[in-house]
Amino acid sequence: MIRVVIADDIQILRQGLAAILTRDSELSIAGLAANGREAWELCQRERPDVVLMDMRMPEYDGSWGITRIKEDFPEVKILVLTTFDDTETVEAAVGSGADGYILKEMEDERVIQSVKAVCAGIRVFGDSVFEGMRRQMAAASSQLSKTAEGMRFTERERQLMRCVAQGMDNREIASELFLAEGTVRNSISRLLEKLNLKDRTQLAVFTVKNRLD
Repeated sequence: MIRVVIADDIQILRQGLAAILTRDSELSIAGLAANGREAWELCQRERPDVVLMDMRMPEYDGSWGITRIKEDFPEVKILVLTTFDDTETVEAAVGSGADGYILKEMEDERVIQSVKAVCAGIRVFGDSVFEGMRRQMAAASSQLSKTAEGMRFTERERQLMRCVAQGMDNREIASELFLAEGTVRNSISRLLEKLNLKDRTQLAVFTVKNRLD
């Protein structure tokens, strides 16, 4: 049985999602939360398998909830379910450690299958979200002419760049390199500043383009 916490600030949506998920005999509801903090508190008490998380909620939003849950309960999978597929919101979710990102317009059965897939360790992204990420990567690749020629990188910087290029989030990189998550975050920020890059996507493109991965 897959135990699910649902976090959404609209009560009728929480209840509706619970009704949809429990149509499947393999899913059960471990609790309902109105914001990211309540979702984190439910994880403390219930130890669910998956949290279905909205992103834009009052006081404690999805990014807050994802970050805290992944820090304290890294085994819990988090699937973002929201109406927003803009770049800023997607990056906030993925950067915080979300395991998947789908939209509320998705059919009921696909939501159920996405919960099961994320629980099984498969990263899930809705079609429009994936297409947006693909376009961003393509745009970054075409615009990014900077090369690594003449630049020197420490072994730690190279390790960080390889991890970013592999799509790891800060928590995964910290585990891989035996570092504190805050150290990873600060080190990547310094790398972006050093290379005059805007975000992790451009850093990943730079790494691959210069064969540093």
